[in-house]
Amino acid sequence: MNPALGALLAGATFIALSPIFVRVSEAGPTATAFWRVALAVPALWTLYWVKPAARARRYSGKWPLLIAAGFAFAGDLGFWHTSIKLTSVANSTLLANLASIFVTLAAWIFLRQRPTRVFLTGLGAALIGVTLLVHTSLEFSSTGLAGDALGVVTAVFYAAYLLAVKGLRDRGETTLHLMAVTSSVTALLLFPVALATGERMLPASAAGWWILLGLALVSHAAGQGLIAYALAHLPAAFSSVSLLFQPVMAAIFAWVLLAEPLAALQVTGGLVVLLGIYLARRGSRL
Repeated sequence: MNPALGALLAGATFIALSPIFVRVSEAGPTATAFWRVALAVPALWTLYWVKPAARARRYSGKWPLLIAAGFAFAGDLGFWHTSIKLTSVANSTLLANLASIFVTLAAWIFLRQRPTRVFLTGLGAALIGVTLLVHTSLEFSSTGLAGDALGVVTAVFYAAYLLAVKGLRDRGETTLHLMAVTSSVTALLLFPVALATGERMLPASAAGWWILLGLALVSHAAGQGLIAYALAHLPAAFSSVSLLFQPVMAAIFAWVLLAEPLAALQVTGGLVVLLGIYLARRGSRL
């Protein structure tokens, strides 16, 4: 197997484990999001400083975009972790991956980039799939609808993060510096929010700390890092592989590790959403 493709699939699998870590975390959802980035920050900065080739290039105007990326990522994690607690892992992860559709919608609204017919077809399919997922949540969970709604909000914040990252990478920003800075900003933003919510900030056992370390080092640092490495060595079309592979693996992990059932209507809705995301990515100009 191509090493870059292997890294892409491994990274997507590591990230797919993140909702499992969140679901079993002994800390509150926002607190878990804080520890996810805070515990990864030392490792990211260490890697950045010991690898001279990873040093960021000097260019003007990067800090507003870096802070914006950190703010968007904080919203992404905060809302997603709460969504995972309220609805199924499958629904939450699928809905969060609608981000690529929101990216193209933002380009349509703000940059006047008219979408292609393929994208509009994908958007229509995704909306049909979302309707099926929401219908499943209404039938099987009293909190599912709220969790699904937060999954969509997550996608909006993740889309903003992707747009900020694209702007930074176009200006020469490096992956490690980007991850280290945005993770630091995200941690600084999430800490007071977690305190204000009154959630449990600390895990109750040693096992709880291992869960947070796994989330930080396996899902966040290793998962994101492997995907960033892979996409630098693969054609852009391969980004769709990670986008589609992650929610599938997350649903499988939830089924195997958490005994989370998958209803027939939910599976159908998930497949339609994945088809919509695939078509939207094929029809996107970004």
